[in-house]
Amino acid sequence: MAIAEVTIIPVGTATTSLSSYVADMQKVLARQKGVKYQLTSMSTIIEGPLDDVWRAITALHEVPFQSGAGRVSTSVKMDDRRDKPSSSEQKLNSVREKLK
Repeated sequence: MAIAEVTIIPVGTATTSLSSYVADMQKVLARQKGVKYQLTSMSTIIEGPLDDVWRAITALHEVPFQSGAGRVSTSVKMDDRRDKPSSSEQKLNSVREKLK
């Protein structure tokens, strides 16, 4: 299972506010098959089979263009663990256990 942290930034828009772009991307993400996702204050976490995660990222990257952005910068951090099952929640729980 791949876990990706994705930040997509439209460039050259008429406003400094990005929340409408983020909302549009979340709507597109909700329609993606095979992935789970979580919006954070600075990015979106996407989990699932690697091909499905890349497909979702590609769909998200297109959203700002469809809303009029002339340039889009997309940053992806990927954790693709194949030795045992993994998830974003499992990673957080592992750290929480070590904090006890």
